[in-house]
Amino acid sequence: MERLRKRYGVIIAAIIAVMAAYAVWGISPAPAKERAVSAESKTFLNKMSNALAEVAETVKPSVVNISTTSTVTVDSNPFGDMFNDPFFRRFFGDQFDHPGGGGKQKFKSSALGSGVIVSEDGYILTNNHVIKDADEIKVLLTDKREFKGKVVGSDPKTDLAVVKINAKGLPVLPIADSETLKTGDIVFAVGNPFGLNQTITMGIVSAVGRSNVGIADYEDFIQTDAAINPGNSGGALVNGEGKLVGINTAIFSTSGGYMGIGFAIPSNMAHTVMDSIIKNGKVIRGWLGVSIQNLTPDLADHFGIKSGEGALVSDVMKDSPAEKGGMKRSDVIVKFNGKAVTNATTLRNMAADTPPGKSVEMAVIRDKAEKTLTVTLGEMPGPAKAAVKTERENVLKGVAVQELTPELRSRMHIPDEVNGVLVSAVAGDSPASGLVRRGDVIQQLNQRDIGTVADFEKAAGSIKSKDTVLVLIYREGGSVFLTIKP
Repeated sequence: MERLRKRYGVIIAAIIAVMAAYAVWGISPAPAKERAVSAESKTFLNKMSNALAEVAETVKPSVVNISTTSTVTVDSNPFGDMFNDPFFRRFFGDQFDHPGGGGKQKFKSSALGSGVIVSEDGYILTNNHVIKDADEIKVLLTDKREFKGKVVGSDPKTDLAVVKINAKGLPVLPIADSETLKTGDIVFAVGNPFGLNQTITMGIVSAVGRSNVGIADYEDFIQTDAAINPGNSGGALVNGEGKLVGINTAIFSTSGGYMGIGFAIPSNMAHTVMDSIIKNGKVIRGWLGVSIQNLTPDLADHFGIKSGEGALVSDVMKDSPAEKGGMKRSDVIVKFNGKAVTNATTLRNMAADTPPGKSVEMAVIRDKAEKTLTVTLGEMPGPAKAAVKTERENVLKGVAVQELTPELRSRMHIPDEVNGVLVSAVAGDSPASGLVRRGDVIQQLNQRDIGTVADFEKAAGSIKSKDTVLVLIYREGGSVFLTIKP
């Protein structure tokens, strides 16, 4: 112990002596080596900076600002002129200039979005929700020219739309093959968030093939962390070559602003929809005529699918392209036109993107063995229109029905011999509520056969407000009579 004390004492004395020498003779420690960025690093960063700036300058002229004005009809303000008070306007804003009073009133509402120039003669690709219900569309270019836009066509199922302006020689954004996009690729989001024109943000592709997000019927989204905010909708997602790989569509947010998760429609899907709209004024999709579902591990094991990928056919519609091509219930579709089918969503998208009339080879697993079928796709039937007659003042008030299409019949397992109209909704305040249900098939009204929506409307329109109605419906495999009293 004594030795240690002596040793530490010597060390401390030496340190004190050195410090004293610095103080007495003005000796100072050697200066620290100056820090600097290496030439190699400077060169690399300058090249990258120049490359990013070049992409931005190339892309910006092809992305436009879209502003819309629409008419909104709402109930008048029950508080009279209260909301004209500056105190309330401070919190609620003065974007709606309206008088008080009773009844319905119409107001002008404005919104902002973005679009991408896809042809020199004025075709612009954007989101359906950007131009939906717009009375007036204004398109602002990067050179400050402003044009009136006209909707060529829209597709709510993918949330895409095409707008046309009367202009020539516009800067077109080249369209890339979005299937080559990989997770980790650098991308740029270009648009007008919050009305800030020509804003460019950078990020990476976080994921591809996102579906079941709940944004559109047909989903195959590119997920990115490039900042996307309100106003970016309809703008461009571009790759490092300055080519369009997606149309910015939505964000995942709990605050309404950027939280690192944005979604874009792949350029391949957008291109197909755009071409169909420009050529036909609407989207024409291919149709197989099957009901399909994803494979669970248990189902995959049962049907002998080792990879666990594919789309299981749960039903084949009568006289559909699939039935004519030899497809059967319990087939597992694993390839479509040479491409692997990973799940029901990918098959649905593949079929929809295939032109009607085209024959494709499909590989299916049947009885645990692979079989090749050739199917000629048909055209997807249009949506059935519901007939909601809430103004009908009788016991069928608030009952909405729609045509019983072959697709609905197959999906709901309704036999061919059952004719009528399908109940799509029943209002809570309807006398029929609790008796007639959504999914019922109304076959007769007062022993009068019902075959179409027109039949139903004619029969329902003849019922008086105090009449009791005898209704024959098909439900859960059988027919039953009901009486609906006022």
